[in-house]
Amino acid sequence: MPADSSRQPVTQLEFARAGEITPEMEYVAKRENLPVETIRDEVALGRMVIPANTVHAKGRLEPMAIGIAAKCKVNANIGNSAVTSDIQSELEKLHTAVHFGADTVMDLSTGKGIDEIRSAIIAASPVPIGTVPIYQMLEELGGEIEDMTAQHFLDMVEHQAKQGVDYMTVHCGVMLEHLHLSTHRVTGIVSRGGSLIAKWMMTHKKQNPLYEAFDDLCDIMRQYDVTWSLGDGLRPGSVADASDAAQFAELDVLGELTMRGRERGTQVMVEGPGHVPMDQIQMNIERQIEVCDGAPFYVLGPLVTDIAPGYDHITSGIGAALAGWHGAAMLCYVTPKEHLGLPEKEDVKQGMVAYKIAAHAADVARHRPGARDRDDALSKARFEFDWNEQFRLALDPETARAYHDQTLPQDTFKSAHFCSMCGPKYCSMKITQDIRKMADELPGGAESLVEIANTAE
Repeated sequence: MPADSSRQPVTQLEFARAGEITPEMEYVAKRENLPVETIRDEVALGRMVIPANTVHAKGRLEPMAIGIAAKCKVNANIGNSAVTSDIQSELEKLHTAVHFGADTVMDLSTGKGIDEIRSAIIAASPVPIGTVPIYQMLEELGGEIEDMTAQHFLDMVEHQAKQGVDYMTVHCGVMLEHLHLSTHRVTGIVSRGGSLIAKWMMTHKKQNPLYEAFDDLCDIMRQYDVTWSLGDGLRPGSVADASDAAQFAELDVLGELTMRGRERGTQVMVEGPGHVPMDQIQMNIERQIEVCDGAPFYVLGPLVTDIAPGYDHITSGIGAALAGWHGAAMLCYVTPKEHLGLPEKEDVKQGMVAYKIAAHAADVARHRPGARDRDDALSKARFEFDWNEQFRLALDPETARAYHDQTLPQDTFKSAHFCSMCGPKYCSMKITQDIRKMADELPGGAESLVEIANTAE
């Protein structure tokens, strides 16, 4: 049954529905350059979420929003594994991700010392932190998913909520009756959480215990205002499996859970597919928006081709830009290490830069207010050969400056009206400036070129 509507608001959703504007909404409104009433109304409708665990909100968290009315956001995944990484490495990844513009960060640690790593990340992070609670629960069970009970999972969600985790991915929508739909796939079930739940169901021949405990999970998450990130455990792991019956069967369940989560006062966003050909991306976004009543869509990529291991930040960045253009609210970055190994600091940088480009391109395409201002300013600086201003406006100023300075002496680059690609005689922008100067010196100015052209014969 839905929670009592007469109770005092706890979550951003409940405050918004009561018509109240919270400090978090005010902060978000300034960041998004939107009226605070728009933020409140979008949150009330469930089309926008403000992931802000009440514990983290008392610390370093700087509130942000995910939703179709806001700028397209980017999430970065970090976390250790049983093979490698430690607290210092994860804090370096966090710093790198935030430095290059991550709007949220997910700690996907699966190795040792998870509690210590996560506590350090949350304490240091100004952006919302997300997790997949089943990973830590599995570590505590010694890696035996068959031993899980619903209570094990409820306890872990509460534990992470108390730590300050702002949003959690939970695979409640993987149903026993849908598993057969994945058996003929090329890549089967690629979600770690989804595969673990599938194995539990096959072992016990019972329904997904997380689906059955959904209301109890809502009550825990509401207490700390943890945002749902409804996991897509049956997402396609190859373009051959995209948009199949398994994926959409789970999506229908996620639509049901979206409404149930809202009824119980929790904020909800929905995760989306990871491998989708370009021609299917728009349909996937529009279908999720319809099925999940406009809940913010959070997509992994998607990768538009499977042939480029080592370059999947590019193959997925293409899909991410298209997804953002068509309505995805947040893009989960993919690094060059995807499918190959645990990302390190440089991989995090490469993934973040690729995805900030994709998100920005989506904002420009959606004509979000002010989205193109930086592009126009950089283009003006480029035409005027104002190198320092170009570097300042660049997404990655250090790399832009380093590439430029490799081939021009430091003492000349500031005034050079060319770069090393064209040199001083072949630079089209320098030639254009010369042409404009010649035109301005004509008796009638540039407009007299029309008359000159007409009499040229």
